[in-house]
Amino acid sequence: MKNTILLVLAIFAIFMSNSSAFAEKTEKRILVAYFSFSGNTRVIAKQIQEITGGTLFEIKTVKPYPREYNKVVEQAKIEKQSNYRPVLKDKLKNPGDYDVIFLGYPNWWGTIPMPVATFLTENNMKGKTIIPFCTHEGSGLGSSVNDIMKLCPGATVKEGLAIRGREVNNARNEVSGWVKKVRN
Repeated sequence: MKNTILLVLAIFAIFMSNSSAFAEKTEKRILVAYFSFSGNTRVIAKQIQEITGGTLFEIKTVKPYPREYNKVVEQAKIEKQSNYRPVLKDKLKNPGDYDVIFLGYPNWWGTIPMPVATFLTENNMKGKTIIPFCTHEGSGLGSSVNDIMKLCPGATVKEGLAIRGREVNNARNEVSGWVKKVRN
């Protein structure tokens, strides 16, 4: 009888260790990738990273954008019109390690900034879940979600979140509720 109980306990322990290993393997690995010009998108990205425990990755260009507002607006317009892909400063190491990508950016000319387009085209997004979020001053997500879908065939693109730039420091509850909604 004692040997039978020990055998059952041993089998149970093996089952539990295997089931937790299975759970770890099926848990989705999260990346929070973002491009931020003014710092607003960075604030939201860090909130999402804290909520999800995901890995934070900042999309940066080799050549920095001008700091003067009108100059950066003009450059962004020219880049969009010419479908220009700026060179990125850092490459994402092991993009295959991630299942879910929270993708953040400011809304530039109604869509994603071109550094984000570079990031998406340099990394295979097929089979990944992309969850967009943007900061803006009145234009919301614009056409960015559709543009992401076009750049990432084979990816699932979920409902995005748009936060006004001046509201980023008070958006934690909104961000948290949205993350809970879209993660499932």
